[in-house]
Amino acid sequence: MSRFRPSHWRKKLHQTVRRVLAAMPRETRFRVYRSMIDCDPEPDPRLELKVAATQQELEDCFRILHDAYVASGFMKPSPSGLRVTMYHALPSTTTLCAKYDGRVVGTMSMIREGVFGFPLQSVFDLSDVRAKQGQIAEISALAVHPDFRKTGGAILFPLMKFMYQYCTEYFDTRHLVIAVNPDKIELYESLLFFERLQETVVDSYDFANGAPAVGATLDLPVAKELFRRVYGQRKDRKNLHKYFVTLQLPHIKLPKRRYFTTNDPVLTPPILDYFFNQRSSVFAELDDRGKALLWSIYDQPEFRAVLPLLSGTDTRFHPTRRHQRFSLRCPAELRFPAGDGGRSIVMTVIEISLSGFQAQSALGIPVGTKGLVHVELGTHERTTLEATVVRQHHSDTGEFYGFRLTEVDDAWRRCVGALETEHVAGDL
Repeated sequence: MSRFRPSHWRKKLHQTVRRVLAAMPRETRFRVYRSMIDCDPEPDPRLELKVAATQQELEDCFRILHDAYVASGFMKPSPSGLRVTMYHALPSTTTLCAKYDGRVVGTMSMIREGVFGFPLQSVFDLSDVRAKQGQIAEISALAVHPDFRKTGGAILFPLMKFMYQYCTEYFDTRHLVIAVNPDKIELYESLLFFERLQETVVDSYDFANGAPAVGATLDLPVAKELFRRVYGQRKDRKNLHKYFVTLQLPHIKLPKRRYFTTNDPVLTPPILDYFFNQRSSVFAELDDRGKALLWSIYDQPEFRAVLPLLSGTDTRFHPTRRHQRFSLRCPAELRFPAGDGGRSIVMTVIEISLSGFQAQSALGIPVGTKGLVHVELGTHERTTLEATVVRQHHSDTGEFYGFRLTEVDDAWRRCVGALETEHVAGDL
């Protein structure tokens, strides 16, 4: 009599369940998926969720990700045993980790748009998402250690909650985009209300070793209302609205920031060198344009020794020095001279450089307007500067204005200097 391993029976059972679900109408399937939610409002106290900030935490995240991607066929095994991409080298990317008893057991990365764009934009059109305004982040590199994949979401749900809270409160993000295997997309659609970027499946997604992929997006303010409507009256363990929106998990260790920045760069020159030169050939494999863009991002002197040199002589790609911009979200007020009635306009500063800033306002401000701008750079950091409106951009979320500063003070100079030179999460 033949004997079957337990894994064989589990595989057969999963295949049978998938066939049964596939035969159901779409809304019925979605109701079944929602009925299976189990989000524990009181996770094990040994669980900790934080930004991966040290070389060891990042290495553990990249190793879990490598093993999960190899097992799923999303990448070929790497000699380093790590999955490290160019996007992990950017200060606008944040990697989260779940730790259990001090051991990294889960990870997820959030990629804000920068000079390299998003991984999924190579095959999916993001025009409709960009037209809606608001910052976009691609959720990528999600993996849970095999020892914790059968724990009923004990790691995955807290990690997802951390991602939701970080994006809505810390990352200045309105839209999420994802590229996932077709077998997984209905879970994102049914549980989290993601909407597909396009109906057709991409047959070969290079970023996942040629595996098929489906792109999807989520508008976070819209999702919040959908969570309330669909889950708001359910019991705690099935109430994703309460879990994501109102529940405070002490397990989540949000980074401490001196200034109202919107990301938490952790890559020091030694860490960059370790992962992207020593443990992988990511930097060496960049073309001259990619290398030049990297130099434009890390244009501080201390990074020069670890950045890849341009191989060609085409000067079009050589970076030029300019005032670097930094993303923040600071309350501000523009006050007009007494001769203009002494009125004021409340704004939000969203980007600063040494010589100016960009702000968002619900009210119109004519280009050429001069006034005093009071900015709260951090909890205990304030400044008042004379500024002039030099450009205006209209969007469906308000008016955006570019300001040029007449002269900067020590508080502004300290803030920009800290953003230029500090690289470890928690220092900003």
